[in-house]
Amino acid sequence: MDIDRYKTLTDKKPIKTKPRTRPLPKAGEKYLEAFERLKEILDRMEIKYEEYFHFKSTKHWRFDLHLIEYRMLIEIAGGPWSGGRKGKLATKAWSIDRYDHAEEMGYRYHRFEVSDISSSNRAIQWLRNLKASHGTVQTIPAVGSD
Repeated sequence: MDIDRYKTLTDKKPIKTKPRTRPLPKAGEKYLEAFERLKEILDRMEIKYEEYFHFKSTKHWRFDLHLIEYRMLIEIAGGPWSGGRKGKLATKAWSIDRYDHAEEMGYRYHRFEVSDISSSNRAIQWLRNLKASHGTVQTIPAVGSD
């Protein structure tokens, strides 16, 4: 049936054929540059990491990086997982709830601003302090290896 004819017969607007699912959010260029820079720093410092860490299977919560040896979660502000909160209190509370659940599961987290990674040395200094505070991994010698 023609749209105009439908409208005149029923006095209703036709149903919109808009898809109900939203695509995944896209990351900004500044975020992507900071993310790549942070990965380069971690590789240079020989710190093992996991990208886009999904720490709770029942939630859609992700952190940008997981430092495996330290059980540390890193988030870069302004990433695609923030979803553009636009100042809504409910979505900010949801994000903070994610941090609480991570701490309950034994993880620690740190949040970086894009400027901390790209222009200043705050991220490098923080990672050096983290690595120094944990020291070197000491192993127990096997029996009879004297």
